[in-house]
Amino acid sequence: MSGNISILTLTVTAAGALAANRFVTQAGAYPSAGAAAFGVTRTSAAAAGDLVPVDVQGTAIVEVGTGGVTKDAALMVDATGCVVALSGLSKSPVGRAMGAASAGGLVEVLLVPSAGLLTPAA
Repeated sequence: MSGNISILTLTVTAAGALAANRFVTQAGAYPSAGAAAFGVTRTSAAAAGDLVPVDVQGTAIVEVGTGGVTKDAALMVDATGCVVALSGLSKSPVGRAMGAASAGGLVEVLLVPSAGLLTPAA
């Protein structure tokens, strides 16, 4: 794992408790598995209403979900905001792995905007 290079960090209001290094929506919650995400939390949130810095452009350090990831793999989110290998045509990519990591580990991710501007293939 390397460091991260944040080009743009914005603040979201947490909808509930959030862990650091996980993808969230602009509403401050974890996205559904395979859904679009806003960015990656830099810190945790203890409760709803906490302000959380979120990296939205550049690279970010992200926790890896089930199955681990390989270097250069296209990534999507799971239901807890962790990254997993992109699978299925109707999923939104959120980034590309800059290294490899096992489940529960941390990996640097090149963030790919997933604003829902593209319609996933059916």
